[in-house]
Amino acid sequence: MFEDLPKFAFFTGKGGVGKTSLACATALSLADGGKKVLLVSTDPASNVGQVFETEIGNQITAIRGVERLDAIEINPEEAAAEYRERIVGPMRGLLPEKALKSIEEQLSGACTTEIAAFDEFTSLLTDPDVIDRYDNVIFDTAPTGHTIRLLKLPGAWSGFLEAGAGDASCLGPLAGLEKQRERYGAAVDRLADAASTRLILVARPRHSALAEAARTSRELAAIGIENQHLAINGVMPQDGTADPLAAALGRRDRAALATMDAGLARLPRQIFPLRSENLVGIAALRRFALGAEDAALNAEAKLPRPIHAEFPGLGTLIDEIERPGKGLIMFMGKGGVGKTTMAAAVATELAARGYEVLLTTTDPAANLTETLGESPPHLSVSRIDPAKETARYREHVLETKGKDLEPEGRAMLEEDLRSPCTEEIAVFQAFSRVIRESTRHFVVMDTAPTGHTLLLLDATGSYHRDIVRHADPGNHGRMVTPMMRLQDPGQTKIAIVTLPETTPVLEAAHLQDDLRRAGIEPWAWIINASLTAAVSDHPLLRQRAASEHDQIAKVRDELASRYAVVPMMAEELVGARNLRQLATVLQTPKAA
Repeated sequence: MFEDLPKFAFFTGKGGVGKTSLACATALSLADGGKKVLLVSTDPASNVGQVFETEIGNQITAIRGVERLDAIEINPEEAAAEYRERIVGPMRGLLPEKALKSIEEQLSGACTTEIAAFDEFTSLLTDPDVIDRYDNVIFDTAPTGHTIRLLKLPGAWSGFLEAGAGDASCLGPLAGLEKQRERYGAAVDRLADAASTRLILVARPRHSALAEAARTSRELAAIGIENQHLAINGVMPQDGTADPLAAALGRRDRAALATMDAGLARLPRQIFPLRSENLVGIAALRRFALGAEDAALNAEAKLPRPIHAEFPGLGTLIDEIERPGKGLIMFMGKGGVGKTTMAAAVATELAARGYEVLLTTTDPAANLTETLGESPPHLSVSRIDPAKETARYREHVLETKGKDLEPEGRAMLEEDLRSPCTEEIAVFQAFSRVIRESTRHFVVMDTAPTGHTLLLLDATGSYHRDIVRHADPGNHGRMVTPMMRLQDPGQTKIAIVTLPETTPVLEAAHLQDDLRRAGIEPWAWIINASLTAAVSDHPLLRQRAASEHDQIAKVRDELASRYAVVPMMAEELVGARNLRQLATVLQTPKAA
């Protein structure tokens, strides 16, 4: 796998590029080689447990069947609950119940959840027991944009505390953070130390994924993390095939690699070929780590007969979306499943039908303009940019709350607004503004990967509960909060996007459960990049297609009230004209 790894190694990159597979295979390879290894997932939508077929939680757990390998999944909600108890527990019996409830309310938002998760992250980087017990600590991180924020947070909070910000915002969290000042400083130093930390940028051989890796590389270098390596995962083998789809995929991969950013191309690089088998289970991971042949690549595997008339295409969903003439359509799912492409395709088709459409994203790593190209008539594009929204929010607060303050009070307010918590508030407010726009026209939203979208929805729910709790009972019937709009199927349609593979479908099912617990019923599922819905005679692609059948059936028969299948496309779909192909690529099934 990777040679001469230092004690700490981070796998990061755009969602769906194979970070978890590479991190798990690397950890397994090191453990098989005699090292004592800890595998850490910082992704709120972690699937390390599914890959190793072992129940893993917020505690260090031994992996069954593998000596010397332990794992932990930093679950933000569990971490937040433990963090709240550490703050509130010592006060029980000392403060009145009303005061305790007030403190618990202060600690119930997404800001506290983030603080708690990164508090555990920094402890694993600096805990002497962890450092002494393990030869290697491997981090499987959340998709790029949120990993960048996680890696910046120790420095952000250290600087905030060094400035003497006190506890003006998020009273409980900051009181806890003050005690950790020394640990955060040590975490900053460790991340920048090339002798102890390496960051492995994982990318698919796609223009968008490589462009994202290049941006990540520059951002990491800017905060002092320069020991970077590049891993290109899932490259189509060059075997001289005459199969049109396989040949086109191979050409696409080579073109993307040949034109990657010059700075990225200079990094030490390893390439991993596309596999026919899903990397689930210890045996499959070992074969991958050793570079062994796929298990029983079946040259006789046959695709089913053409199924264009059997599965509904994306166009069937767009026809239903169009009927009300307005509304919010949110695309959710694990990173890398194609949410951005699906959102852009639906928005483009609605605009082509003459509707005013806003296409927006909450994903820090998304690049709608790269996917869409030049915006067609009736379509506008925006992005909820955390940095810009935070700056806008700070300016608004200073112009309103800070307008009549004395210099000392204004200085305290400015200090408070430098807290990283401020970003969570600003992003939520921007999210709420976009939701309100959907009452006038179509708003198509490409969301951040699963875990972080759920944190945003958690903030929305917290706001809703707070408004309801403090509202005049007589106004409840006229009150409409952002959460109420999300829960109303007449105003909001949630489309869950997945790939026809075991782990993405499982994670999408978990997302659906989480949404239902929040009172939000998903409207449809989209199965993207299906080889079953494509045409190929290549053995590797046939084998991968055969493995999709059970997952497509599970979505159709058990999980979705309505669904669509989008086939694997030979070319990356960029530009409005190409995106509109997805609306017609499969024929709408005829009524019985």
